[in-house]
Amino acid sequence: MPLETLDDATLDGAAVAVRVDVNSPLEADGALADDARLQAHHDTLAEIAGRGGRVVVLAHQGRPGGDQFGRLRPHADRFDDLLDAPVSYLDATCNQQARDRVDALEAGEVLVLENTRFYSEEYMEFEPAAAGDTHLVTGLVPVLDCYVNDAFAAAHRSQPSLVGFPQHLPSYMGRVMEAEIDVLGNVDETPRPRVYLLGGAKVSDSIDVAWDVLESGMADSVLTTGVVGNVFLLADGVDVGDASSDFIYDQGYWDEIDRAADLLDAHGDAIRFPQDVAVERDGERHELGLNALPGREDEAAMDVGSETIRMYRDVLESAETVVLNGPAGVFEDSLFENGTRELYAAASNPTYSIVGGGDTAAAIRKFDLEGFDHLSTGGGACLQMLTNGELPAVEALRHAPAAREA
Repeated sequence: MPLETLDDATLDGAAVAVRVDVNSPLEADGALADDARLQAHHDTLAEIAGRGGRVVVLAHQGRPGGDQFGRLRPHADRFDDLLDAPVSYLDATCNQQARDRVDALEAGEVLVLENTRFYSEEYMEFEPAAAGDTHLVTGLVPVLDCYVNDAFAAAHRSQPSLVGFPQHLPSYMGRVMEAEIDVLGNVDETPRPRVYLLGGAKVSDSIDVAWDVLESGMADSVLTTGVVGNVFLLADGVDVGDASSDFIYDQGYWDEIDRAADLLDAHGDAIRFPQDVAVERDGERHELGLNALPGREDEAAMDVGSETIRMYRDVLESAETVVLNGPAGVFEDSLFENGTRELYAAASNPTYSIVGGGDTAAAIRKFDLEGFDHLSTGGGACLQMLTNGELPAVEALRHAPAAREA
């Protein structure tokens, strides 16, 4: 079934639940440290309010027990600054007070409800039909007319606020979701050679992507960095040292080494992994070639080295399309920003370039890089979309009731 967009929706006077992903870094006092994700959803919310919708914003912030877990009042205040429409906040999500506030909304007004993850249901994965029967969803559905999902960054999850509402309501893609699906769903139409630069710490997702794009012939080369690169080094028999190995083990990635080894056996000619790494030694950056590893006992590989940067830059400069996801190292530390900065700069030059979200986008902002054709708002969702093209939240939209049936 085709996916419907805001172009297909009747919004004037309608109570519209809009799921966004504004999960953002917070300061120690709970204030927003970065509003990039809020700005990304500006056009969707402004359009719905501008067309007379009564906008009900649903979102999460952080994970229960984490230091980024908090209320959405700062987000509501920032949306009030960003939008021409009046924005209010309620510290409830699906109780009678929330229903009353939704009912009282005037056309063009925006209400930000409380962090959906304050409800335990929202931190669980459900089959879509079961998600539609949760308290979170059934508590709000009676006062809603339709649902819009603009939260591409969370679309790989099957949680109530993402897949439950489409069980009951006419449902549409927001403008962020629409743009993401349009780009990431058509990577196979981009020019070649096509190079995937996969880094960061999402090892299993990155290996899934590498398997898929190499088996399908979508990729001409896969370059690995970050923790992903360290796993491939171990898969090739390189002793990266106790500090790096212990981190991989502690993160539960030990089994991924065997998967990486199988991938090297099947497609080794198309896969590159680091030829040198950077560690901290006596407070300074120190680079070690593979023949100098494992290095000292407490030295972890924190970045790729200069030789790897040169080798990867040559591949990137000959590419027509680059798909970039994950940093090359601990770019937040000035000692280990070289790999990420240099490789990202090279990745911005090909004819077409796609950037996965999360830490990747944060690094691009830090280094003030430009020239990318598409900056995805999602990291995990981007990787899953590139792997098999299906996301639970998107599939839920696909099977939502039509407006005339609701």
